[in-house]
Amino acid sequence: MSKTTKATVVFLALFIGFVVFRSLSIPKIECEVCITYDGEQQCRKASSDTREMALQSATTAACATLAGGMTESIRCQNTPPDRATCSDE
Repeated sequence: MSKTTKATVVFLALFIGFVVFRSLSIPKIECEVCITYDGEQQCRKASSDTREMALQSATTAACATLAGGMTESIRCQNTPPDRATCSDE
């Protein structure tokens, strides 16, 4: 086997190991966000390693059903939530 082939095999093995490791890690924080936008309310949950990322993901998910288009989505995501609760899993 050539050096290039060996290097490729090692790289692929490490990459696959990293992907498997990251996919098996369980998020530690779960948040639920409720947002009222344009007269409608949606609540969504999301999990992540950090509180900030879980809140952002839940907000994005809630706004995905409330807003149509990029401008409305941004406006919705900048709306203060009615409720935002987080818990450690």
